Amino acid sequence: MMLKKRFLLLAFASVLAGCATTDANLSRDSVAAYRETVELGGRLTVNYQKDGQTETLTGKFNWNQTPAAVNVSLASPLGQTIATITVTPESATLTQGDRAPRVASDIDTLTAQTLGWSLPVSGLRDWLQGYATGADGQRFAASPAANTVTTADGWRLTYVSWQDASGAAKPMPKRIDVARVASATVEAMEIRIVIDPQG
Repeated sequence: MMLKKRFLLLAFASVLAGCATTDANLSRDSVAAYRETVELGGRLTVNYQKDGQTETLTGKFNWNQTPAAVNVSLASPLGQTIATITVTPESATLTQGDRAPRVASDIDTLTAQTLGWSLPVSGLRDWLQGYATGADGQRFAASPAANTVTTADGWRLTYVSWQDASGAAKPMPKRIDVARVASATVEAMEIRIVIDPQG
């Protein structure tokens, strides 16, 4: 069970870092403008392969993003805090209960140290707001009409539903499905993110 919790933490942590840019030429029905300061919460389900079997982990998260850092609190489905993660341009720190914090220069290095292999993803900072860098290197802004993109690092994002499906001029994501196909260097993984309604 402890290994599963650690994997959930690091699967989620591995997608925390990343720099974002904004694009003033987005289409009218695309997501709301990118914000440097964001506070939101939601639920997370991770499906991954281990010894030929599919394992599933679930949890809750609270996300607090500023220009200087991302702070995330991860909790069990019942709300018990499992860990906190802080990512800055200089370092990534994982704190679990009364254990000594684990620190690395970045989130990919932290996952490599803890899992033994790296999850080379650095986009959740963008993804939660409906943005990504596509495989073609272009900035992608999701919309109900254009809801799928494959990122430069091989993740397929699908924006399944939106906070205000009734027609907000600038919608915000509600559910994001993320998938990566296994290769010689990475494991297959699926992540479902459901963002709680914004007040």
